[in-house]
Amino acid sequence: MSDRISVAKTYKLYVGGKFPRSESGRVYPVTDGKGKFLANAAHASRKDVRDAVVAARKAFPGWSAATAYNRGQVLYRVAEVMEGRRDQFVAEVSASEGLAAKKAESIVDLSIDRWVWYAGWTDKIATVLGAANPVAGPYFSFTVPEPTGVVGVLAPQQSSLLGLVSVLAPVLATGSTAVVVSSTDRPLPAITLSEVLATSDVPGGVANILTGNAAELGPWLASHADVNALDPTGATPADRPGLAREAANTVKRVLTVPETEPDWTEAPDLTRLRRYLEAKTVWHPLGV
Repeated sequence: MSDRISVAKTYKLYVGGKFPRSESGRVYPVTDGKGKFLANAAHASRKDVRDAVVAARKAFPGWSAATAYNRGQVLYRVAEVMEGRRDQFVAEVSASEGLAAKKAESIVDLSIDRWVWYAGWTDKIATVLGAANPVAGPYFSFTVPEPTGVVGVLAPQQSSLLGLVSVLAPVLATGSTAVVVSSTDRPLPAITLSEVLATSDVPGGVANILTGNAAELGPWLASHADVNALDPTGATPADRPGLAREAANTVKRVLTVPETEPDWTEAPDLTRLRRYLEAKTVWHPLGV
């Protein structure tokens, strides 16, 4: 019997809960660390970025208005589906990052646990980061955290899954929506994550995942007037000042990130949750 020829895959983008091709028609080959062909990935364009932002903005009112408990349940469902596709994630992380199977298993398990950790914070954010303010008068004064809006995320280039989860999950946990540009050379775990999102309870448009070149797509996210915040983690240090200048034209929040990728295996904290929240203070007179 002759050896079977495997079916070469050509993956699409994930925008608005659907899987469209890039409007440019471009694709690029994805290889492992040894140069072996793995699949073709769509090469997103400026129009794809704009479509993803439109989808994220459309989804924002519903996602931000959902109860914190409901958001937590939805995000926990993502972790459940990730667990069910654990073997696929392990194979893709191993091939993408050149890791031994045991190390890849550890990274995938940590990624799932990281998603659960952020899911558990959805109904605790207001308690921990909000406040009842003391005032000298017959008033109640409350400070309430609210989601910032649409967030553009340039995902880490090296950590294809754990880094991606670490930058995407806090955006969704706060009630914001996201447009993510995956790792250019290691996009397969991000593509599989998009399939997980599509088959979980996450509403279409809440998370949009584009494959392509962060150096090409980043400036379009930074300059887009309907994007409220930008995470430049996946941009090179040389490109980040330019992204900040583009973002300044629309008074966009730009996260301060380490010059080099951090160790994503370290325990997370509330830093990223805080960055995607705005503080709203409400005054209300005391009843008589």
